Amino acid sequence: MLWLPRPHQSSTETHTAFLLPLRDTVLLPGITLPVVAGRPRSVASAEAALDTADQQLVIAALRPESLARLTADPEAEISDLEDLYPIGTLAVVQRMMRLPIGPIQLLVKGLGRVQLERLRFNHKGFEVEFHRLPDLTLDDAVAAGADAPTLSALVDALKALWQEAAAMNPDFPEELLAVLTSNEVAAELAYQSITLMQQTVEETQAALAEDNLEALLRRVLKDLQNHVEQQRLRTQILGETKKEIDQQQREFFLRQQLKKIQEELGEGDPEQQEIADLHHRIDGAALPEAVEKQVQRELARLERVGSSSAEGGVIRTYLDWLLEMPWQITVEDNLDLQNARAVLDADHYGLKQVKDRIIEHLATFKLKRQAQIPAVETQAITGPAQAERYAVGTVICFVGPPGVGKTSLGRSIARALGRPFERISLGGLRDEAELRGHRRTYIGAMPGRIIQAIHRAGVKNPVIMLDELDKVGMDYRGDPASVLLEILDPQQNSCFRDLYLDLDFDLSQVIFIGTANDLATVPPPLLDRLELIELSGYSDLEKLAIARTYLLPRQLEKAGLPSEALHLPEETLRLVIDAYTREAGVRRLEQQLGHLCRKVAVQFAAGDSTPVTLHPEQLETWLGPKRYLRDQRRQNPPPGVATGLAWTLAGGEVLFVEAVLLPQGKELTLTGQLGEVMEESVEIARSYIWANAAALGIDLSLLKDNGLHLHVPAGAIPKDGPSAGVTMLTAIASLLLQRPVRSDTAMTGEIDLSGDVLPVGGIREKVLAAHRAGLRRVLLPQQNEKDLIEVPDHVRQEMEFIGCDRIDQILHHALVPAGPSQENGHHPPVGVGLWAQP
Repeated sequence: MLWLPRPHQSSTETHTAFLLPLRDTVLLPGITLPVVAGRPRSVASAEAALDTADQQLVIAALRPESLARLTADPEAEISDLEDLYPIGTLAVVQRMMRLPIGPIQLLVKGLGRVQLERLRFNHKGFEVEFHRLPDLTLDDAVAAGADAPTLSALVDALKALWQEAAAMNPDFPEELLAVLTSNEVAAELAYQSITLMQQTVEETQAALAEDNLEALLRRVLKDLQNHVEQQRLRTQILGETKKEIDQQQREFFLRQQLKKIQEELGEGDPEQQEIADLHHRIDGAALPEAVEKQVQRELARLERVGSSSAEGGVIRTYLDWLLEMPWQITVEDNLDLQNARAVLDADHYGLKQVKDRIIEHLATFKLKRQAQIPAVETQAITGPAQAERYAVGTVICFVGPPGVGKTSLGRSIARALGRPFERISLGGLRDEAELRGHRRTYIGAMPGRIIQAIHRAGVKNPVIMLDELDKVGMDYRGDPASVLLEILDPQQNSCFRDLYLDLDFDLSQVIFIGTANDLATVPPPLLDRLELIELSGYSDLEKLAIARTYLLPRQLEKAGLPSEALHLPEETLRLVIDAYTREAGVRRLEQQLGHLCRKVAVQFAAGDSTPVTLHPEQLETWLGPKRYLRDQRRQNPPPGVATGLAWTLAGGEVLFVEAVLLPQGKELTLTGQLGEVMEESVEIARSYIWANAAALGIDLSLLKDNGLHLHVPAGAIPKDGPSAGVTMLTAIASLLLQRPVRSDTAMTGEIDLSGDVLPVGGIREKVLAAHRAGLRRVLLPQQNEKDLIEVPDHVRQEMEFIGCDRIDQILHHALVPAGPSQENGHHPPVGVGLWAQP
């Protein structure tokens, strides 16, 4: 006989019994379970236990690592107590069923927990020494310091959870629920709960080893709560699924009944009628060969799956798109250039150069079309059908500040040609699928915006405006600008493939027109495909004519007023333009006129139909205080302040540059959110004055002994660019010479260390900004004098322009001459530049 003790275990009250090791099963006290003894030693232990007087044996669960070893070798047996969990259960055999060959089945009931001590092998099987562990009772737990109300509450919570679980499961036996709710033995209720939840061997063994009743109850309560919650979710999911199935069955039965009723009435099957309608539409549609093959293939699928199925709905939608697309439908172009110019003049005031560029494009398009017609007639006999395609070619793009009429110009081009007009806003577009479409494998798939626009137009040669090209973005969903490269390329767009249609569509006859505010954000490859037409801002006189001719009548119509309901004299309109708007375009002006019209509409709606004539002195009552002061040029600027001109996305702007000396300072301070280029311009201006102080008559000690602070107001707005160089130099020179800058003068131009004044851009916008601010004298680089041809005639006649190619010329014309008799506003005669008035 061989005894194998468990290390570091001792007990003064030991007992001996036969051992039955079990796999995947843990027997708990008070629980009756059927078990199987299969291996020879296990069978021998069970039979030996039945031969004892009390028919008791110890049941212990195998550890996972031992179980894996025994499973791999059917002949292997346990070798020591390390193969078993240390806590087992003393059980009594209530019934045995012996089979002729193989394992025996036992019905055992757990009596109590035991601690395994030693294992002995003999011819009768496994025999183990153990000592009994105390039962977990309420009295012992309270005596050990547990709170009796807490234990009672835990027991009640367990029973309540079992009642909730039974309510969710209609198959839960009422007898079992009665046993659970009537059990007053806390530990036994806990063990019953663990057994019913069918927990894993590890979880059940942990509960068996628990020595604290309160901890055991809390563990079981937590597990039961999870179990009940899972059962609740399972019941909810099954209920929803059953509801869906019942709804589908109901719809199926109703369709079958409807089908029988229609057969009785002689109306036929609706699905067959739908298929017949599709066949009729296909026969009447002039579809290209590839499209017709695709349509027939999808129609055959629809006949197989039925239109009432989910897949049938997807197929039917796809067929509708294919049949409704204008594959070969075009509209005849009106290529009368006189009519086109008349339409442009009727819709837009001024913009002569822009209109000339548009007419040039239409003339080229007309001549190209006339040249292609003989070629098409020649190839119609022997050539392919694609010879009938007239490629549009160049894509024009209108570039300019907001509100100058870029979108409306595209609409006018479509009206002049007699084509439908569609607008696609690209602002904020980041997903390339918005343009190319989604594959039909996705739920809710649909074609891209290009195909949708053509579908709405109803012809394959509309005018499509791609608005806000400079606002297109990109992220992980792709780069829409790359798709635009294919769409706008005449060599590629003749076979554009939308992912939803999955068929080639010819975009070569579509006239694409783009718009943008800032070309800096447009990718260079895309910019290379565009013919740019720049639109600058309007002068006050142009705004006055636009307001009277277009804006006011349109706002009166929108407000539901007759044309004579509101009369605005010229002085009133000028005041609205000067005091309530400050923009390159006319969008804000139209909003103010709309505000006035709505106030008149209130009067008319109240029953007073008296026409209103609004005078300038009444504007503050109708529109509120003036938003912009007419005179922003600082009538008496101190030395160190100069007026510059800047170009922005919204048109030209007037900016002031201020310079002050900092006593006992040394550094150069720059404020006003200046960019790197502007900071470099300040450094150049300071260095030039330092190097040429003697020639300029400047005391160099002022720069050496003082710091310099230069500020550009409107500090919340970032500023950059080289065109403010002359303004910064003039402000510094004015400060050091103590000679103010002429208050009627603005300037623009880049400078270098050699003293040259270099050309800059945006001359037209800058001049218009100076004109709006009431400035009547502009100093600009001599090389930019050629750009003044773009300035409206009436603005050139009202202003004086002086071209300068050296810095000393700028200072000569900008600074008030020295002398006590000279005051600001009274200047000696100066040199007269280009476009100057005598």
